Amino acid sequence: MDLASRYKGVVGMVFGDNQSSNEDSYIQRLLDRISNGTLPDDRRTAIVELQSVVAESNAAQLSFGAAGFPVIMGILKDQRDDVEMARGALETLLGALTPIDHARAPKTEVHAALMNSDLLSREAENITLLLSLLEEEDFYVRYYTLQILTALLMNSQNRLQEAILTTPRGITRLMDMLMDREVIRNEALLLLTHLTREAEEIQKIVVFEGAFEKIFSIIKEEGGSDGDVVVQDCLELLNNLLRSSSSNQILLRETMGFEPIISILKLRGITYKFTQQKTVNLLSALETINMLIMGGADTDPGKESNKLANRTVLVQKKLLDHLLMLGVESQWAPVAVRCMTFKCIGDLIDGHPKNRDILASKVLGEDRQVEPALNSILRIILQTPSIQEFVAADYVFKMFCEKNPEGQTMLASTLIPQPHPKARDPLEDDVHMSFGSMLLRGLCSGEADGDLETCCRAASILSHVVKDNLRCKEKALKIVLESPMPSMGTPEPLFQRIVRYLAVASSLKSKDKSSTLWKSYIQQIILKLLVTWTVDCPAAVQCFLDSRHHLTFLLELVTDPAATVCIRGLASILLGECVIYNKSVENGKDAFAVVDAVGQKMGLTSYFSKFEEMQNSFIFSPSKKPPQGNKPLTRTATPSEAEINEGDEADEMVKGNEDHPMLLSLFDASFIGLVKSLEGNIRERIVDVYSRPKSEVSVVPADLEQKSGENEKDYVNRLKAFIEKQCSEIQNLLARNAGLAEDLASSGRNEQSEGSEQRTSTVMDKVQMESIRRELQETSQRLETAKAEKAKMESEASSYKNMAAKLESDLKSLSDAYNSLEQANYHLEKEVKSLKGGDPMEVPDIEAIKEEVRKEAQKESEDELNDLLVCLGQEESKVEKLSARLIELGVDVDKLLEDIGDESEAQAESEED
Repeated sequence: MDLASRYKGVVGMVFGDNQSSNEDSYIQRLLDRISNGTLPDDRRTAIVELQSVVAESNAAQLSFGAAGFPVIMGILKDQRDDVEMARGALETLLGALTPIDHARAPKTEVHAALMNSDLLSREAENITLLLSLLEEEDFYVRYYTLQILTALLMNSQNRLQEAILTTPRGITRLMDMLMDREVIRNEALLLLTHLTREAEEIQKIVVFEGAFEKIFSIIKEEGGSDGDVVVQDCLELLNNLLRSSSSNQILLRETMGFEPIISILKLRGITYKFTQQKTVNLLSALETINMLIMGGADTDPGKESNKLANRTVLVQKKLLDHLLMLGVESQWAPVAVRCMTFKCIGDLIDGHPKNRDILASKVLGEDRQVEPALNSILRIILQTPSIQEFVAADYVFKMFCEKNPEGQTMLASTLIPQPHPKARDPLEDDVHMSFGSMLLRGLCSGEADGDLETCCRAASILSHVVKDNLRCKEKALKIVLESPMPSMGTPEPLFQRIVRYLAVASSLKSKDKSSTLWKSYIQQIILKLLVTWTVDCPAAVQCFLDSRHHLTFLLELVTDPAATVCIRGLASILLGECVIYNKSVENGKDAFAVVDAVGQKMGLTSYFSKFEEMQNSFIFSPSKKPPQGNKPLTRTATPSEAEINEGDEADEMVKGNEDHPMLLSLFDASFIGLVKSLEGNIRERIVDVYSRPKSEVSVVPADLEQKSGENEKDYVNRLKAFIEKQCSEIQNLLARNAGLAEDLASSGRNEQSEGSEQRTSTVMDKVQMESIRRELQETSQRLETAKAEKAKMESEASSYKNMAAKLESDLKSLSDAYNSLEQANYHLEKEVKSLKGGDPMEVPDIEAIKEEVRKEAQKESEDELNDLLVCLGQEESKVEKLSARLIELGVDVDKLLEDIGDESEAQAESEED
């Protein structure tokens, strides 16, 4: 009764008391006739009238509300044997739950159908009763019951799902309806499709009840992709079961296999005739294929292994052939179908080397018109008028070249310039043109009339070929292109030609800013190629700086107010690459010259601000990017035929965004990550350039030459003072430069940082630490030199000590000889005295002999002493020089000589003992 009062209160508020009273009284009289009527015909007439008024009036639906449901549900529970009454009751319920067209209704009108659905689904017994009616034999009872359940699902999805799960055999009864007559089957299929969208438990039960077999049986019966909307419902139900479940995908692979899905992609009959429903069915089948390729939800631990197995099996079942036929060879297929096909091909070869090799070996066409599949896809990229198809086909080459250096090298090896055609030869006239030749032709096309659309598309493909592959980058740098008019120009490298096209694109845009035909993504794609090409490639930087005009143009592009934020940011990144990958030592082309040019043109503050602007732009900001991935195709999301045929949603510009939204797809996460890492390296490198001198060669002024009459010691002291003063000034200058550069590099990046004074102090500390480190290194070197000289001096002193010991030994020997001579003389004198005391005889003049011997001995001794004194004089001179040198080195000479003397005396005493 509370619910009834609430409903009556709402009716009175919206429609007024009189109208509410009239509706209530009329509905109440009909309900009384149905409940209390004695004649069956009168009761049937009353229920027909009730069904009619409820289906036509929103006020009647509100009045029916709480009072009518108990009566109707009582009929379905107790009087279901009366088929006519059961049908009338079900039709009345369906009318009460079906919204009436609100186009002509007042905006304040209450949605009675929504309120009635909420009221009916609150009691789980009502759902159980309705599910039990599915076992009735009457066709219309089952049909209306399914429609009522579908209406409840639209308005009270969660309650209905919970009620069905708690009802025994609830899902089983719905699955049995798939084997019923076509009309009931279709209603049951639609109901199951809505039930399984997000309910994982229901999905498991549906799969357990044999959903895969029944789905493919219906598809086969309806004729595959040529069928009607039933095939779409089957595929939508299949997608609901496979979308986030690796286990369901594995079950399908190991039971039914993937052939029934692949067979849907086969083109039958007149292949250039694609109806809207056939197109939608193909898109749904491609969505199923893509789910199998992706392997399940990201949180599923078995996703990677399942993904690898699915991709291997799909290629084994010739899926790649069907995709190439549908997306490449069937150019009459709608753009949306071709785009989805290219996405499936790209995902199929992503991270799968074997599938990549199979794609590279595929050839398309017949007889003499055969060409590699990659060439055909490149031709589509260069020629299609659809931006959406260009982006989708570009994705194939991105996945083919990602972490595939062998494939990149294979494609780069075909980059051989062909003679420039005299006339504008369409690319489709020569299917035997190599991949590289076609790519180079595309890069150079449109130069004459200024249409660089084809050039920018070819540039995007070239960026994939050279990405993270130094060998391919150097190979492309060696390519030299002939001028379109040989008489008017000279050959130029491919890299410089692309830079020139970037300048041409900038000038064309500035001349016609209001032109709607201008493609706002050409400059960005060319800049992406140059940024990718220059990473870790000093040769590319050198090629860029070989022309003085390139640096000037890039500086102007960075400061161009007419350019978009993305263009200015990418140009700033390219400019920074000319600093961090610059190995040149030539004046005007080195890193210091580039940084100096930036500082003079715009200043570092303005230059670094371009990075922040780009990171906050729509293209680079993850928070502003829409969620990736297409929405599931449902009946409510089915595109119109015009949308399918046009297919270029990327042409619609995002409100408030200067850059083309198509760049969201081309500037993927890997490129955005590369740009962010380059930004950090550029800031650090510029700080380093500002913190170091431009040249390490110093020139000594002429007045620092040694003056006449100036001794070595004074000269060295004067030079030392000059150098210390210069070092102090240089360190202060470097500290100021480093502080300025780091302050500018850090500006705007961290709002919570401590401010410029603290950063400058930090830099000063770093510089002082560097200065102390250098001084410590120099002191260590001087100490090592002093130690070496000290060791040398000690070695010389030891040799002199040994020499002095030898001389002392010689003196001692000479003294012993002199003593022996004196002793011999003494004996001779003694003999002479003895002879004088004996017989007289003639004796020689002893004194004379003695004097002669003495003179000879004295002469001999004087000669030896003279020689010894000469030697001692020479040694004394050496000792004096050695002592002076030792004094300079800070050695105590007197103490050293005392030690030598003490050792000599000790040695002499030991010898005497």
